[in-house]
Amino acid sequence: MKDSLLKEVDSKGRNPVSLTIANGIAVIAINNPPVNAGSHPVRAGIVESLKGCTSASLKAVVIIGEGRGFSGGSDVKEFGTKLLPPEVPDVIRAIEQHPIPVIAAIHGIALGGGLELALGCDYRVGKSGALVALPEVLLGMIPGAGGTQRLPRLIGKLKALDLICSGKRVTSEMALSMGFIDSVCIGDLLSGVIHFIEDNHPLDKRLSIEQSVPVDSESELNAAIFKIKQRNKGRENISEAIRLVQASSNDHAEATLIDERQTFNKLRLSEDAFALRYLFFAEKTASRIEAINDTKATKITYVGIVGGGTMGQGIAKAVLNAGLKVVLIERDSESSERAFQAIKTSYENLEKKGIYRPDQVQNYLDNLSSTVGFEAVTECELIIEAVFEDMQIKKALLEDLDAIVPRATILATNTSYLDINQMSENLKHRERVVGLHFFSPADRMKLLEVIRAEQTSESVLATSLAFSKRLGKQTVVANVAEGFIGNRIYAAYRRRAELLVLDGACPYEVDKAIKNFGFAMGPFEVSDLSGLDIAWAMRKRKASDRDPNERYVTLADSLCVAGHFGRKTGQGWYSYQDKTALPSEFVKTLINETRTNQGIEIQNYDESEIQQQLLVSMVNEAACLIHEGVAQRASDIDVAITNGYGFPRHKGGPIYWASQQDPIHLTKILQQLSNSVGHGFKTGPVSEIVSFLTQKGGQSNA
Repeated sequence: MKDSLLKEVDSKGRNPVSLTIANGIAVIAINNPPVNAGSHPVRAGIVESLKGCTSASLKAVVIIGEGRGFSGGSDVKEFGTKLLPPEVPDVIRAIEQHPIPVIAAIHGIALGGGLELALGCDYRVGKSGALVALPEVLLGMIPGAGGTQRLPRLIGKLKALDLICSGKRVTSEMALSMGFIDSVCIGDLLSGVIHFIEDNHPLDKRLSIEQSVPVDSESELNAAIFKIKQRNKGRENISEAIRLVQASSNDHAEATLIDERQTFNKLRLSEDAFALRYLFFAEKTASRIEAINDTKATKITYVGIVGGGTMGQGIAKAVLNAGLKVVLIERDSESSERAFQAIKTSYENLEKKGIYRPDQVQNYLDNLSSTVGFEAVTECELIIEAVFEDMQIKKALLEDLDAIVPRATILATNTSYLDINQMSENLKHRERVVGLHFFSPADRMKLLEVIRAEQTSESVLATSLAFSKRLGKQTVVANVAEGFIGNRIYAAYRRRAELLVLDGACPYEVDKAIKNFGFAMGPFEVSDLSGLDIAWAMRKRKASDRDPNERYVTLADSLCVAGHFGRKTGQGWYSYQDKTALPSEFVKTLINETRTNQGIEIQNYDESEIQQQLLVSMVNEAACLIHEGVAQRASDIDVAITNGYGFPRHKGGPIYWASQQDPIHLTKILQQLSNSVGHGFKTGPVSEIVSFLTQKGGQSNA
């Protein structure tokens, strides 16, 4: 029987919850595409459905999701507004008070409020491969519907803290081994749940909130809490999550649930939460190009990668991890074998750490081949060049490939800075050329810039976006420009950092200031890690085009001339002793001598001034990129800088940060930046871009 008593409908007039009763089992199905978000109509529908499940003949009530998953959690759009009752805790209370056992049938995903709903049920049955998580901390909040209380009671505080404070996803099999899923089935989920009911009949009511918290080692728990706090640098939501999980062992569950909900409601309206929600929607929007929405993407199954160095190996692993075949091309058999063995060793090390099973590693290696010569790539649908960052080398390589591979084959360059239009100017089929700018290490870094050249076809662009999604990357689309989006903004940021040092700041003060803002590393630490010689090569390449009247900081060049390339040489902006970074006397002397030789009038900067100057340098360059049409929208820039350059996510990105500042003060900082940089400084339309984003309420279509 289908019950039509439900009153709540969604904005499209659909009833997102249905009730079916057959053979002594009631099935409440959530149908709220695309992810069965727990919007108000869904919450109300579940409560109303439970009222229709009162027959004493019922063995169990099953809550299941239709479509792709159980539930992707609460509707994120509701978090910034007043929540209408019933809220998720009200739904769980109705489940717990219901006289008949309730089972959550989980497939696809059960995230956030979706998993909390499942934790509030008496039993949980998961389909093999389903993913579950409490990712609220990633949105600046905490689980607010009992997650910090019910999960510790099922698996202990130690494991609960790991899941809650990281937001990471685990499979239903892992959840079963941890103890918060009761059974995992293969095949049809509802059939598996029916078998579970029959095998355990009669089922009893079993409230997780009434269970005792398993005892963990106090020393292990304290060590885990220390690491979590250290990693999250005093973030309020993390501190609150720890406090509430710690309180789960008290005897006042109802009071602690109220405390949790009040804390959740406070945090969902915090500055961090608004910034992170902005990023959440911005990331969904970043890979969309309205002009090609209806363009069909070509299916990619076999990828050729030319260049087996560090970047080429990383790209190969990213592609292999997505289940695709890879052929790696090198210049000679020795280099080819070395690249293959390096990838093989990398996978074997991950297997030893338990990250991959032996059969997974074997499957990856079976999909990998490494050879010499371009004949092997003629069957690939996509070829990515990852050779040395030199225009003539890349240009010649693409011309050679253009002459021998089928016309339908996409040719991609991994260039970080170079002009793709110039690179492809002599090709017969320029429409198949695209930029795929991976970030190192390519198998782990989330960001992938897709670069549209002036003749890139819509089909090639659509295929590139689909390929990026298949790899699990965060895509940002850019048009051709020096450094595209990310590297161009970072170059302005790094230049401002070096000017601050030339004018009076200490490199170690600059690094400390920006880390206190929330970056994981400062610009000088990053330079030492990546190698000062890389940026030096680029500066030498562009030397002939440099305006002699512009202020040019020679400090990094002088370090390179002295052979101080950073960590790999033991000397850079820092001096390294046993991998520990220490202030360098050589650098201090070099800075003082350079200031004296150039007649620099020393200025004093406090931490706030350093932060603001660095941030506004990024904002100004971002505004220039928008104005020049390099980036599609302002929010794309925030997505790129947070995903690829260490900008703290809870600050939203440089343009979002600027939108939260006083406009008059922002203009003042921008003028100070212009005065300091001097001749050649290009002021972008910062106020226009920031104002537009602010008018949109921080929405990602700016």
